[in-house]
Amino acid sequence: MKKLMLSLFIAFGFSACSLSNDDLNVDCGTNADLPFSGFPLLCNYSVKTLPNNPSALIVGSQEKLDAYFTKHANTCTVASDPNIDFTKNYLVALFAGIKPTNGYDIKITSIVENNCEIIINFYEKGPQTGETLTQTPTNPADFILIPKTSKSILFNRTNESPDNIVIGSFGTTNDFFQINDYNILKFLGVTTGNYEFGQYKYNAKTVRSEYTLFSKTIPAEILAIKGQTKTYGNPNSGTQGGIYFELRQGITVTKIYIDNNDTADQSSEIKAFKMAVKTKINSLK
Repeated sequence: MKKLMLSLFIAFGFSACSLSNDDLNVDCGTNADLPFSGFPLLCNYSVKTLPNNPSALIVGSQEKLDAYFTKHANTCTVASDPNIDFTKNYLVALFAGIKPTNGYDIKITSIVENNCEIIINFYEKGPQTGETLTQTPTNPADFILIPKTSKSILFNRTNESPDNIVIGSFGTTNDFFQINDYNILKFLGVTTGNYEFGQYKYNAKTVRSEYTLFSKTIPAEILAIKGQTKTYGNPNSGTQGGIYFELRQGITVTKIYIDNNDTADQSSEIKAFKMAVKTKINSLK
């Protein structure tokens, strides 16, 4: 493939990669997927100076982390380990710049590397149709860990849908995954009943079109519950646990809890869907 060439500019007083690219004819070989992990940095740190413009920061040491972020007590509702092993990892911080309202987001979707460089793919979204906006400026950001490298790290903007599905099993063991059309996330350390998934670390795997494919298994009964929460049986009683399903389409969020035991309120299609979710979870472990 052609090597991507990104310009550099100064933000926060440090050199950061810009989010635009031009082509340079250099043969770098083929791309291979590179694993990465989501890191909820803002649970334990705040940015000392938010950038006005889109920018990226590569952090390779605790000293640099402390220079640009301020550590504070955990503000998330789940336990969060703020420590990063900088002998093995870089922290990548990606900022969208100042936005006029809420509703904006920036998200790293996949990473590839070749003989020349590492290319971090990301997308941005704006406010969705029907979303309630507050006229308060925001500064969307995303934070991940990647294996330490001597290669150049470049950024490539892509177009993706923010719609996604979260499936999980809870009880004696908790296994939760987010299914997108560009990757699959495995959430780490999820506690039963605390399903604010932006607070958890995750491991990402690049897989295309999984959201579209799995959406075809959703029964009409659940699609009709659009934007609501429904529980089948009593999945939180005793130790039998249950299945969690969350569907995000634009600003609409549908949440479903299904008892592991077959209960009278579970129709045949709900029971079949429960088994489909369990099968999918087992395939993703």
